[in-house]
Amino acid sequence: MAIALADMIWPQIADRLGPAPLCVGINGPQGSGKSTLVAALAAQAAGEGVAAATLSLDDLYWPRDVRRALARNVHPLLGTRGVPGTHDVGLGLDVLAALKAGGPAALPRFAKAADDRAAPQPAPAGTRLILFEGWCLGAPPQPAAALAAPINALEARDDADGQWRRHVNAALAGDYQALWQTVDLLIALGAPDWPAVCGWRAEAEAAQIAATGQGMNAAELARFMEHYERLTRWQMQVMPGLADIGIALDTARQPL
Repeated sequence: MAIALADMIWPQIADRLGPAPLCVGINGPQGSGKSTLVAALAAQAAGEGVAAATLSLDDLYWPRDVRRALARNVHPLLGTRGVPGTHDVGLGLDVLAALKAGGPAALPRFAKAADDRAAPQPAPAGTRLILFEGWCLGAPPQPAAALAAPINALEARDDADGQWRRHVNAALAGDYQALWQTVDLLIALGAPDWPAVCGWRAEAEAAQIAATGQGMNAAELARFMEHYERLTRWQMQVMPGLADIGIALDTARQPL
């Protein structure tokens, strides 16, 4: 799927390439194939002699000690990385500004197994293409009224007063919007529904358990996914109208 999508998308990227580096953003829910698509596009770029730098929103997570402080001082649910408010947006802005200026840049990396930052990698010399992916990349904040009622058991039980979801939404309305503005071409991968997203993420978890012997059980994974349900459902509504290129996927992640 990723190679076929890359073949479809590449001509539109190539048409926009110029002397200044082009930033292509890829939005999509968990398990939709963003990382695989980025790898296929990077390979396509290499084959065309175009130096490409890759960056994930996940690479911008705050260090573990900062997230632990957020969990203590703001809300315990911020101890789970992923939602707006758990990323170092300033770092992302600095890295993308350096890449777009054509200068040397260190690409941040995050080691999920260690739950902390890893050593950065140098960006390729002469970078002309930046491939930037993230599950909520490009998303606008929700209207305040949409935050009133819990959307699932996690919010009803652990965020009954709405403090966590208001904090996440305020973060998304803040510097994240400046980060999204660095994207020149936005691609959105659309899931058919929320159960499909949960199924995709369960497949990834099963693969991790098979490979490493470590991972979440079904109950733990269901709770984990509830952290992302609100914004994922919101993006299903709004991203088709915001993306430059929208690609609807079926439950098997095949483009419709």
